[in-house]
Amino acid sequence: MRNDPFGQGGQQQQQGRARRPGLFGNVRWWILLAFAGYAAYYWFSNQVVDPYTGEKALIDKSLSVEDEKAMGLQAYEEILSQERPVDPNSQIAQQVREIAKRLIAKVDVVEAELAAEHGLQPQRISKDFDWDVNVIESEQANAFCLPGGKMAVYTGLIPVAKNADAVAVVMGHEIAHALLRHGAQRMAQQKVAQIGQMGAGMAGMDAGSQQMVQAAMGYGMLLPYARSHETQADEVGLMLAAAACFDPREAVPLWERMSEASGGQAPPEFSSTHPNPGTRIQNLSALMPKALEYRKKFCTTPPAQ
Repeated sequence: MRNDPFGQGGQQQQQGRARRPGLFGNVRWWILLAFAGYAAYYWFSNQVVDPYTGEKALIDKSLSVEDEKAMGLQAYEEILSQERPVDPNSQIAQQVREIAKRLIAKVDVVEAELAAEHGLQPQRISKDFDWDVNVIESEQANAFCLPGGKMAVYTGLIPVAKNADAVAVVMGHEIAHALLRHGAQRMAQQKVAQIGQMGAGMAGMDAGSQQMVQAAMGYGMLLPYARSHETQADEVGLMLAAAACFDPREAVPLWERMSEASGGQAPPEFSSTHPNPGTRIQNLSALMPKALEYRKKFCTTPPAQ
């Protein structure tokens, strides 16, 4: 017997033979259509064009950059209260801060150059960032940059990166997430998914069918957008590192080492928030000529070795 997503049993099917209300007589379908209409309205009314990528992005217009900064600061303070930042005067902390300083100094020129490639004007949201960077004692080979410019690098990244150029590639990638407002985009995408889940619930779908709707939202929207964000951050971060006089060619061996460090335990790409290492390396290799051009153009005064 065919599964009914609204949990209707055989008795109701018998009754349906006597009187079929039709599509427009079924309140449940009206509820679904209403929620779908609201989701579509929300989606199209909150589209913006990102100057870094030239692509349309979903960002709730009621969420300001200042709101993002406040949330980023709160999250940053919570992380630092729970983790173990190293002494800011230690050699590793000073080296990481110097890398961050060089990357931040090139944010404006990279944004202007990328925006010009797409025929757009830069937005300069970073002018109001309160940049800060800490190094956190941890075995994780990771880093992050929260909205508003609050950054941290985990000590576990250093032996995997092996050199300042590779660390700069990772930090540039994380800075790019903040510049591209990926946190705000994820919040808006999750709201669309919640609208869909609410519609399914109010329309009377059974639990199994609601789970199917949730899975469809995840695999069909949230995960693909998350992978797209990673690819965007790879490109912008690579251009930042190159413009700041770091060697972008270190990106490929870095991600090879990152893949080895993970032990090949990455999930299939379709079910992951990140591209698989092979896809990522392929994309970075394709971007290398452009990155080297950025280095040639913007690395006017290479730092003393």
